[in-house]
Amino acid sequence: MNSFVRLRYLWLLISVVVIVPGAISFALFGLRLGIDFSGGALWDLQFVEQQPGQISSDTIRSTFESQGFEGAQVQLTTATIDGREVAGAIVRTRALSATDPNAQLDAMIGALSGVYGETRRAALQSVGATVSAESTRSAVIAVLGACLAILVYLTLAFRRAPHPIRYGICAILAMIHDVLVVLGLASILGQTIGLEVDALFLTALLTIISFSVHDTIVVFDRIRENLGARRPGETFDDIVNHSIVQTMPRSINTQLTTFFTLMALLLFGGDTIRNLVLILLLGLISGTYSSIFNAAQLLVIWENREWERWFRRNDPAPASS
Repeated sequence: MNSFVRLRYLWLLISVVVIVPGAISFALFGLRLGIDFSGGALWDLQFVEQQPGQISSDTIRSTFESQGFEGAQVQLTTATIDGREVAGAIVRTRALSATDPNAQLDAMIGALSGVYGETRRAALQSVGATVSAESTRSAVIAVLGACLAILVYLTLAFRRAPHPIRYGICAILAMIHDVLVVLGLASILGQTIGLEVDALFLTALLTIISFSVHDTIVVFDRIRENLGARRPGETFDDIVNHSIVQTMPRSINTQLTTFFTLMALLLFGGDTIRNLVLILLLGLISGTYSSIFNAAQLLVIWENREWERWFRRNDPAPASS
């Protein structure tokens, strides 16, 4: 029984159905960029009447949001005033209004003073997106480098198997599938629930790639082992299907452990890491699916050279003389 492999085109169709809406959204709307990518303002605040540990980043964030600064990123610090330590915070927000920044600034300081008492602004500076552009470029280079490393590693590791380079290329295709799924869903969520892409998004994307590749290698390694113990009359489809059945419990159990941990962080963690955790969850699900239902199935299609049969079926019939 080779039910997983027999339904390979269904699994690939499901992937296409998931990717296409996201690709359309990405092409039309792109990603909703956060402060890290769009630039903004950096607030250095001192809470004169509060000691370190007496302020909350969530309260500061909600106070900024009440003044129209959604998505503020808060980092608690300690400041020194007249020789004594007081609570402080570094807050990154979108840029101030170009028409009346002073009024917006005074309103923000007034709102914070109403919550924490006297609040001073040690500094306020504009922040561009240059660092983020460099981070994006570094992430792209890292992904390309990972593709090359995966290809070389799997080609060498599977050198005793027939056509070892195919394993590397199929693993890369599965990885690209996960990247496309995450980018597309991030675009859709940006338009529906306002999910913003920040620097942590790049961290999540690279982590997802590692999830995907690791799980794919586990499946491929079992295929290689079963090829070495191939029984008479056993087809490549049978071997791949048997390998999937053997590795699926391990893959699902491992990913479920991570899934429950991420769900706990999503439900009970702070706002600062919520987007990161959500993207990791989506990537975890996509990576598990692509390892079992994409990478291995593509390997079967390639081994059987099925596209050649498909083209032959669609060749026009020779003209009769």
